[in-house]
Amino acid sequence: MLKRAFTIALVALTVAATPARTIEGGPAPFDGDLMRLAEILGALHYLRTLCGASEGTKWSDQMSALLDAEAQSGDRRNRMVANFNNGYRSFQRTYRTCTPAANVAVRRYLDEGAKISREITARYTN
Repeated sequence: MLKRAFTIALVALTVAATPARTIEGGPAPFDGDLMRLAEILGALHYLRTLCGASEGTKWSDQMSALLDAEAQSGDRRNRMVANFNNGYRSFQRTYRTCTPAANVAVRRYLDEGAKISREITARYTN
């Protein structure tokens, strides 16, 4: 159920959100949250595969959708991709097999990602 809620919230974010920039073209007020969400997606991409979920490229596809909606090019995109890769690699260095701790991490990341998605959607969409 959490996975479904997270996916729905992320899809709502990518469909409804418009890039919110400051007048000077600076960062959006939710950039920090987007960077964290990118890291979570990378971690989930690694951990869900490691733990036998047959989701294929679901999490990297979600990241691609997020990039398409929020950062089609430039430094912001590069930072989001770096965060995704960091989330993936940090767990790749730690876990070689699925463990109970890896499953706990998955549940926590699903919860955190859903929370971030809900908050961004509620606060910054019309």
